[in-house]
Amino acid sequence: MMNHNAASTKLPDDLAQCHALIDELLSSLRQQDLEKARLLARVEHLLRQLYGRSAEKVDPAQLLLFAAEATAAVGAEAPQTETVEPGPEAAPKKKGHGRKKPPVELPHLPIEHPVPESEKVCAQCGAQKKRIGQKVTEQLEYAPASMFVIDHIQPVFACPCCQEGVTVAPKPAQPIAKGLPGPGMLAQVVVSKYADHLPLHRQEDIFARHGVELSRKTMCGWVLASAKILEPVVELMKDQTLASKVIHTDDTPVNVRGPGGNYQGRFWVYVGDGQHPYTVYDFTPSRRRDGPAAFLDGFAGTKEDPRYLQADAFGGYDGIYAAEAGVLEVACWAHTRRKFYDARNSDVNRAHQALAWVRMLYDVERDAKGFDAQQRRALRLERSKPVLDKMEQWLDTQLGQVLPKSPAGEAVTYARNQWQALLRYLDDGDLAIDNNAAENALRGIAIGRKNFLFVGSDRGGRAAATLYSLVRSAKRHALDPFIYLRDLFLRIPTHPGTDIHLLLPDHWKRDILPTLDSPPRP
Repeated sequence: MMNHNAASTKLPDDLAQCHALIDELLSSLRQQDLEKARLLARVEHLLRQLYGRSAEKVDPAQLLLFAAEATAAVGAEAPQTETVEPGPEAAPKKKGHGRKKPPVELPHLPIEHPVPESEKVCAQCGAQKKRIGQKVTEQLEYAPASMFVIDHIQPVFACPCCQEGVTVAPKPAQPIAKGLPGPGMLAQVVVSKYADHLPLHRQEDIFARHGVELSRKTMCGWVLASAKILEPVVELMKDQTLASKVIHTDDTPVNVRGPGGNYQGRFWVYVGDGQHPYTVYDFTPSRRRDGPAAFLDGFAGTKEDPRYLQADAFGGYDGIYAAEAGVLEVACWAHTRRKFYDARNSDVNRAHQALAWVRMLYDVERDAKGFDAQQRRALRLERSKPVLDKMEQWLDTQLGQVLPKSPAGEAVTYARNQWQALLRYLDDGDLAIDNNAAENALRGIAIGRKNFLFVGSDRGGRAAATLYSLVRSAKRHALDPFIYLRDLFLRIPTHPGTDIHLLLPDHWKRDILPTLDSPPRP
């Protein structure tokens, strides 16, 4: 519902601003309609549970109303992907909207279906039919993952005369000395937990279906050992990230089980720039400022060549921002927009006025996609700066009019307090308008947190941060994290410490991945 001052507010004179305001109002109305529909469906469901019949029966007569639509939908469904051989003469099929063909790199298992002998004789003249081609229909099939045991056979030699000088063939170095899991087994457990969000107790059930009993306690030990093995790679990723010109950072809470009871720890993410393309996580037992301060120790520039830290308005970063240290704050317009969006129902005019300006800023970013840093900065100064100048004047005016504790008042105060940091992205085309890179990097942890509920200890939190760093960085380079981690577990026991950079995901993808054979099969 609009508030009382809706009619008295003067509409902006600028046409682009009016269009943005209309777009925001329409978007808000659509969101309200969706929310209303969800709430109505929820109320209907609750009423049905309280007062309705338990059986979910539908009047058969009602189904007739949808018969035509259902028939049309079935008829419109794309057929299975088919090719006819030989077919050079056939016209190429037009690209439609049906199901996608299976990936070409998947292995194909040809199964030829015989024609009945009775059908090989022409019904008209009785002549024997000849094969003129074939029809191929692709079907995507799945075989359950296999587990197998590798028997490492080490021949033993000894002198037959004196029974001395026994020689045993050397066994290749293993990720866990004298441990049961091979490199692929470790990679599977790690990827299932930190990429697919499967807690160890669920993996325990999955392995049991394969006839293998593995307790979650055993796998927990494997996870801790895996993190220890891979620490050198993540430490180098951290050093490379700290060499970035721009770092995006954010944090998210996680419950930790401690000896004195559960408490709330924190996962932090640090996203390096394009020249240092790594995403590194850190774990701390609290949200105190010493966590990011310790991690970012050494992240510094100069007044002439500054470094940028893009984050939310968390006060723990305040000690890191310092002009003399060459670290400048970059605020997030997505956070600012969210404040006004939350006020859209209580103060329609103010909220949508601000949302319209933010929409105009993001329109510029959309048009700047594909630009280099200089072109992007020039476009922002040309189109975004005038919008920001108007918004700054408007914010100053609103400070004296809006209730400070209202949602709109809090949004105005937040934006005004962060204003210099919100303007910072105008200074350099390499800066982003928001901190979505860091927020997106925390989504996997948020999903996993719903499944595993808590971290077992501080040590477990640090191990999780190490493994999240590798999995997320592998995905950043479009790598299969299983293949990447399996190869790392295979190489690290004998890999020279001086060449650890070769195991970074971008180096590994360029230099090692093309040389790999497929994993061993039984």
